Amino acid sequence: MTVTLSPARFGVSHGLGFRVVAIAFATALAFSTVPTPLYALYQRRDGFPPFVVTVVFAAYAVGVMLSLYLAGHLSDWLGRRRVLLAGLLAEAFAAALFLLWPEVPGLVVARLVSGAGIGAITATATAHLSELRAQARPDEDLGRSGLVATVVNAGGLALGPLVGGVFARYADHPLSTPYAVFLVVLLLEAIAVSLVPETVERREERPAYRPQRLSLPHAARARFAGAAIGVFAAFALSGLFMALAPALLSQELHEPSRLVAGLAPFAMLGSAALAQIGFARVGTRPQLWSGYVLMATGLVLLAVAAFTADLPLFFGASVLAGAGFGLGFRASVAAVAALADDLTRGEVLAALFLAAYAGLVLPVLVVGLAMLVASGAVVLAGFAALELGLLGYSARRTLARA
Repeated sequence: MTVTLSPARFGVSHGLGFRVVAIAFATALAFSTVPTPLYALYQRRDGFPPFVVTVVFAAYAVGVMLSLYLAGHLSDWLGRRRVLLAGLLAEAFAAALFLLWPEVPGLVVARLVSGAGIGAITATATAHLSELRAQARPDEDLGRSGLVATVVNAGGLALGPLVGGVFARYADHPLSTPYAVFLVVLLLEAIAVSLVPETVERREERPAYRPQRLSLPHAARARFAGAAIGVFAAFALSGLFMALAPALLSQELHEPSRLVAGLAPFAMLGSAALAQIGFARVGTRPQLWSGYVLMATGLVLLAVAAFTADLPLFFGASVLAGAGFGLGFRASVAAVAALADDLTRGEVLAALFLAAYAGLVLPVLVVGLAMLVASGAVVLAGFAALELGLLGYSARRTLARA
């Protein structure tokens, strides 16, 4: 069987390609969260309840999960650049849908398409960054590329709500201008990604297609399960901020500002990126410990802030929870990546991200439904209790073997 590397006709170096992929990855993730502070504007225009926001948000997460299950591992066969390019074009198509079909059914479809694109991009870009860095700097610690990937992930997600909040506050047409800007930027970045070197030996005779599966030695599955539960809980926390933070701020903390609605998830996810940078030289086990403790502390304080309508405490708790999310997520990615070989790394990372994005669907839908019959403070307290149980389970499974 022969294999070939698919070169770009007018290629860039591996070092520059690393930067291009990192920027494109961050931009796609930012686009995926830019609607967060805009949902209230759609609500005001169309008069739908907060639960509809959770449905629209869940459509995104479902799109991610379906894409990860059906296509998240295909870059191991087809090549990183090809799958990454397809994901970016899907995000551009979603931006066009937001512009052309701004009613609720269009929002659901656009978010589903956006999720499908992110599902294709996430595991692919993470693996591609690692391989590009290894080619550009073969003597460098491989953990550095993993740090960049996780910082880009959290940082990109953080920038989206901030950008959306700024547009919501200052743009004349806040429900169209952000999507027009991202449409142009995503298309330009797709062109740039087409010039990035390929890093996967693409087989001329490809194996028969199959959906995502998990290929790990039996002894490693317990550790993977612990990490998967941990990222499920962490992404449930981030989903709460991206889908329902504006509603919680408005109803429980009496803060209706769209800019503040964008700042809350920005503070949470931005602290995740900063924590990953600050703890870059710390081992996996201390990062996991810190992540669990900070997430647990932040969850308790979030519930207290909701009951006391304390806005500064809410933001302080957001920063603590976000830092814990960032550390736990990065350590989990590093631990799981070490369980796989070069031929299955993309597949195993896709499985981990599948568990993570499942955390965006189920808890957020349950919280959205619960808010129809109970106050946001009571619902947030229940959410925190369930999250603490999941984190405790994950800690027992992962820290015992980390």
